Amino acid sequence: MASYHYSPILFMLLTLLTQLAESRLTQETLTTAFGATSKSSANEGTKWAVLVAGSMGFGNYRHQADICHAYQILKRGGLKDENIIVFMYDDIAHNDENPRKGTIINNPKGGDVYKGVPKDYTGDSLTTLNLLAAILGNKTAIKGGSGKVVDSGPNDRIFIYYSDHGSPGVLTMPNDDDLYAKDLINTLKKKHLMGTYKSMVIYVEACEAGSLFAGLLPKDWNIYVTTASNPDESSWAVYCPGFDPSPPSEFDTCLGDLYSVAWMEDIEIHNADTETLAQQYQVVKKRTAAGGDHGSHVMEYGNMNFNAEPLSLYLGSAPNSAHKHHNKGGKGSHKPISSIAAVEQHEADILYLRRKVLRAPEGSVKRKQYEKELEDAISHREQVDCTFEEIGKAVFGDDNGIQMIKTVRSAGQPVVDDWDCFKTLVDTYKTHCGPLSTYGKKHMRAFANMCNAGVQQAQLAKVASQLCGNNFN
Repeated sequence: MASYHYSPILFMLLTLLTQLAESRLTQETLTTAFGATSKSSANEGTKWAVLVAGSMGFGNYRHQADICHAYQILKRGGLKDENIIVFMYDDIAHNDENPRKGTIINNPKGGDVYKGVPKDYTGDSLTTLNLLAAILGNKTAIKGGSGKVVDSGPNDRIFIYYSDHGSPGVLTMPNDDDLYAKDLINTLKKKHLMGTYKSMVIYVEACEAGSLFAGLLPKDWNIYVTTASNPDESSWAVYCPGFDPSPPSEFDTCLGDLYSVAWMEDIEIHNADTETLAQQYQVVKKRTAAGGDHGSHVMEYGNMNFNAEPLSLYLGSAPNSAHKHHNKGGKGSHKPISSIAAVEQHEADILYLRRKVLRAPEGSVKRKQYEKELEDAISHREQVDCTFEEIGKAVFGDDNGIQMIKTVRSAGQPVVDDWDCFKTLVDTYKTHCGPLSTYGKKHMRAFANMCNAGVQQAQLAKVASQLCGNNFN
């Protein structure tokens, strides 16, 4: 019989073909022999991110700082600008009150996180309509802005991160254009039915953030969510003036939010290729709750089956040398968990006003102006609290009224069953009592409880008209 002499390369190829014929060839075998194929790269899909700061005004500095910081992490992780969609009002970096014009920081010792951030949807284009359309990839529904949307496919992974104020069943957006939980869930349902993503991770920094998902998000949509707070508590600001650690002395506002800096500072000192979603959840949960009464309970919702995946599948994989890039004291700069002082979100707004008063010269026109702003803010809160207590008594009776409007439903239940009723009662209140301020929205549970108890729109209209009389002052 004739003998054949094969080159080493040809021999390896014949061996692999034999394994394939015997159904023993694995993707790992091919990768080891030839490197990753174009097909396997394609199957890995694209990473997409949607970053949303839902507030405006310099007193809310921290929310845009959170979002800008997140952008820098994603960018260092290898995500392209074309796949990162940023929603922020963009009134902070160049604000007259900003002591460091043109820059934003998210940590007392941190560097600028504003540079390079895409301005996709700013000012009047920062709307709920545009946000939901962008998530769905619906370019025709977009009005204004860059027009960028999540044009994802079935193998793509999506990361959504929101930072701002929240209230029961609602995430705040500028110009009284709030995002209701049911509208968000319906959008996620459409995205799921479209089959245009492999898996999705959502992080939400807001008060009562758990109320956006509790009892609403199914476990079979391949969506994993963590929130800064459970359905009935505040989230917390950090790096605030007068608290340890404080921002640089020239700042009168908080630089970040507890849950947000917890997850971002965590990824900056760990390897995103090996740390999993579940591991980060435990780290962030511990750090966010460490303050006891000055902390919140980080929650998780949705599909837990893929939380063992590495963070890098969603946030990218930054080189080790980049971990300290935007937090100058990256590793080792984080305060011990128990020593970071946090401020409740609504109180952070008052703290900002108090700091402005203290900074203004005694007897100056500016000081009198700031004192008036502070006085009005406190007075407004007292008035709003009183109005809702009176509404509760008028609707449910003097004995049970206050308790009824503040009642929290059992764990796992949505904040309200009839979302159309919820929206109608909110609009009814606005008609007679005026727009709800960020602070006023903490009382949104009252409308939910009225709907759950069968209160009709006409009942609230009559009560609100008597109490407010269209007096919006």
